[in-house]
Amino acid sequence: MDVNECIVKVLEQIGVDHVFGGSGQVNASMLLALEESKSIRTIIVRNEQAASFMACGYAMYSEKLGVCFATGGPGAFNLLSGMAVALSDSLPVLAVTGYTSMPDRGKGALNESSGLSRTPDSQAMFSSTTKKSFILEDPDDAVSVLEEAVNLAFDRRPGPVHIHIPKNITTAEVSNFRKINVSWKPVLPEHSALQCAADLLSEAISSGKRITALIGYGAVRGHAEQSLLRFIERFQMPAVTTMDAKGVIPEDHPLSAGVYGTSGDPSALRTFDEAEVILAVGNSFAENATYKFNPDLLEGKKLIHINIDEHEIGKVYPADFPVIGDAGAAVDQLAQMLEETVDDVPLRYIEREKFADMDTGHAGPKIHPADLVKMISRHLPPDAVVMGDAGSHMLWLNCYLSLTHNQRYQNPGSFGPMASHVNGCIGVKCANPNRTVICGCGDGGYLMGGFELLTAVQYGIPVIWIIFNNGEFNVIKKFLLNMYGRHAYMEFTNPDYMLYAKACKAAGFRAETLEEAEEAFLEALKLNTPVLIDVQVEKDVYPPFAMGRV
Repeated sequence: MDVNECIVKVLEQIGVDHVFGGSGQVNASMLLALEESKSIRTIIVRNEQAASFMACGYAMYSEKLGVCFATGGPGAFNLLSGMAVALSDSLPVLAVTGYTSMPDRGKGALNESSGLSRTPDSQAMFSSTTKKSFILEDPDDAVSVLEEAVNLAFDRRPGPVHIHIPKNITTAEVSNFRKINVSWKPVLPEHSALQCAADLLSEAISSGKRITALIGYGAVRGHAEQSLLRFIERFQMPAVTTMDAKGVIPEDHPLSAGVYGTSGDPSALRTFDEAEVILAVGNSFAENATYKFNPDLLEGKKLIHINIDEHEIGKVYPADFPVIGDAGAAVDQLAQMLEETVDDVPLRYIEREKFADMDTGHAGPKIHPADLVKMISRHLPPDAVVMGDAGSHMLWLNCYLSLTHNQRYQNPGSFGPMASHVNGCIGVKCANPNRTVICGCGDGGYLMGGFELLTAVQYGIPVIWIIFNNGEFNVIKKFLLNMYGRHAYMEFTNPDYMLYAKACKAAGFRAETLEEAEEAFLEALKLNTPVLIDVQVEKDVYPPFAMGRV
């Protein structure tokens, strides 16, 4: 068994059934090993950057390791954006890339990235965007390196890892192959820290203080949905979520006050402001969730902060009661402690004021983006995943989607590259073949990576892309207008997306009215094929921006 075959066997062992990558001279022999696999489907992309985004999507709503691969040098460097997303968004991803043969380092070999003799240093670059970057120098270390990398990707706060495979090592014989030991464990909170938090909550509940749960993306990654739902219902605690955790509590639930932060719901803002105690679960207090790190955000409030990563606690706001641990385990144990001291809690009423329930009153010549999103929401199937790529449409989706029945919405996170979800949605669908997967994207974002429609067609991956087509970088235009009263270089031209879809052998629709958009969306939901819907939306309308706070 050679190194390539060893890598494939390990991936099969841990349940990986899709990998995403590009071909190249240094890693070409790996493709032969993948071809022999009976359980792994290999998706070859048009650009390796898309492979890294697909690997992120694959890991996002599954318990599986996202895997991407590329040749050495330029191919490898194309994976860096996805590694940065995985690092920022806590996604377990493995990148495997080619590397110059060990005897040739420093000689200027093709695609060399050793950092020697004025060559780029891929080890340094991947080390800065992953939890760890390895160079495999001895084929008999292959299993041990893979074992460490896989465990590290899932250990504590998940994240990306990377392995260089030198060209002279790829087909070298592995004499000591064995199954790897997968040994990551949940991060359980300390009893004393939880007890302090429980004492505060018990006193606050008994004295009638206002408590609000602020739920972040860590609760999604930690599969804490049901634990949180039981918790807020038992203790009648209103909940607000960040944009990243939208839908983790069904948005029609009586205790759901909506999304908090930039472009958040008015009732979420009011609920948070009125709270005297904040229970933050899986929250990193990112810029969009804190009104640009408002220093007065928690003034007059007590903060209980639960997070799997000790470095997140106190990073932006000091926690009065820090709890380091998995979100689900921490919430369950906290509930057990409170049961000992808290009797029945009176039902709490929230006066909900959410954008999704508001009428836009729009009568313009083109489709209002909010009306488009509300239409999508009305017809969204249970368990559907909506991916909002970077741009104003991401905020429209955040404001006007109403998620229930285990539906999920995901924006690109703190790193937030354009086209990450245009491509990442393919990985989401591969890992979740029974869930409807929709990408809401701007025309600007789609143009950065939309050629992967060909990939979806080639491999029969049925994703629906809905393009919010306004011919401009809308949210950046609004920023410039707010700051300087003018804008520049915001407009661009688009192709005929229906003809493009046809050229790619995908289903394509164009909608100029809301009725046409609805008809196209309903048809797309019936088709088991990649679909591109070009929706002509208004230009000079902008998402709500936090009631004037930013």
